Amino acid sequence: MPVSGYTYLCRLEALTEGLPRRFVTEGVPVALVLTEDQVFAIYDTCSHSAVSLSEGEVDGCTIECWLHASRFDLRSGKPLDPPATRPVPVYPVRIEDGKVYVELQGQG
Repeated sequence: MPVSGYTYLCRLEALTEGLPRRFVTEGVPVALVLTEDQVFAIYDTCSHSAVSLSEGEVDGCTIECWLHASRFDLRSGKPLDPPATRPVPVYPVRIEDGKVYVELQGQG
């Protein structure tokens, strides 16, 4: 059954711990990250260089942009290291019946 206001992206077992996965839904690039037994959804474009964050490294609750090494907090989208100074949007995630849903409305 669909989750109201949320968009289905994938089954939970399709995600690998610490390995970001890129989706484009409703025209929005989203990186899903399974880490520390949680699933995070973050806008999949670095606020500094406009490159895909899902191609970067995950360390705990951070994701690092592969181009200039800015790290972003997966919980808040805030940059932790320069050169990025602007946060990127994060999106609420719900998991129901082994399916991962993301809410894009009103976010970002």
